[in-house]
Amino acid sequence: GTDIVTKEMYTFKDLGGNSVTLRPEGTASVCRAYLQNGLSVSPKPVKLYYFASIFRYERPQAGRLREHHQFGFEAIGDGSPALDAEVIEMSWQFFTTLGLKRLKLHLNSIGCRDCRPTYIRALREYYTAHTAELCADCRVRLEKNTLRLLDCKKPGCQALAGAAPKSAEHLCPDCAAHFKALKDYLDALALPYTLNHRLVRGLDYYTRTVFEIQPEEEGSQSTLGGGGRYDDLIEELGGSATPAIGLASGIERLVLNLEREGVTVPPEAAPRVFVATVGDAALEAGIKLTADLRRAAISARMAYGRSLKAQFKQADASGAAFTVVIGDDEVRAGTVQLRDMASGTQTAVAVDAVSALVRGRRAGP
Repeated sequence: GTDIVTKEMYTFKDLGGNSVTLRPEGTASVCRAYLQNGLSVSPKPVKLYYFASIFRYERPQAGRLREHHQFGFEAIGDGSPALDAEVIEMSWQFFTTLGLKRLKLHLNSIGCRDCRPTYIRALREYYTAHTAELCADCRVRLEKNTLRLLDCKKPGCQALAGAAPKSAEHLCPDCAAHFKALKDYLDALALPYTLNHRLVRGLDYYTRTVFEIQPEEEGSQSTLGGGGRYDDLIEELGGSATPAIGLASGIERLVLNLEREGVTVPPEAAPRVFVATVGDAALEAGIKLTADLRRAAISARMAYGRSLKAQFKQADASGAAFTVVIGDDEVRAGTVQLRDMASGTQTAVAVDAVSALVRGRRAGP
């Protein structure tokens, strides 16, 4: 009953007559992969992450296009509120360590399938008395998906939502205890949060904890990331009852907010070694040495078809700690010239010793 499902999915027939739907979000796909690949037998919680293209036929807005990209992570198989706190704290750290400031964490609990019907009845009773004030979409939601009334962005509906019954006041004892424990853990982590009874998220599989991280001055249209528990989803997809929680973040919206705050992308890390060669035989030896260095997890770069002077200039510009020089004499001797770029010293070393030397030696005097 959500807009994502009823209005925004791209569904069509392919050339074989099969019904195809472009992926509208990432969590359901992760749960499908969890079941399909037998991850349910792994130690719990199973922790996964993804980057994915997402397709939604929605109104294009700041940082959200009809094809956009989503990053997310999921923790599957544990129902503890301590795991909720870990995921929320990890989400907060993810955004703040990128350099984003002035963030706000919104938090709510929407209960479970045992206590939510009671809340839905209270919500429907409240909104039924205000039917004439609802927008056309919300009149449909009142019958089909009452919880989504709280998420409407129309000003008149927002005013009604502000005075609507709160889900946190209709929780069963288990959900209330879960929510209280989560808040206690967040307090222990000194992680500030705002209780937002209108927060329900945009998909129907959420249970209990829901959260969003937003820029302070913006609002829901600029949500950087959000998520929550989906304790029933894996069971609905054919698996056994499996609690889970996760976060999703739109990459384009994240980039937009980084630009707004003037956060610059860090420069590319300099290679550890630059390989310079003179002659065809030396070029072949240089290609092999570069590959060997990379296989040994040592970053390496080399140039092709340039003069030695031009290669040295490129080595300086790369910021490499060491430059390896190979010519015909070095090929015959099985050696290379190893230059320390900080001190300018250059020594002949066996080609087989280069990896160990550049890994263990500190560049410079």
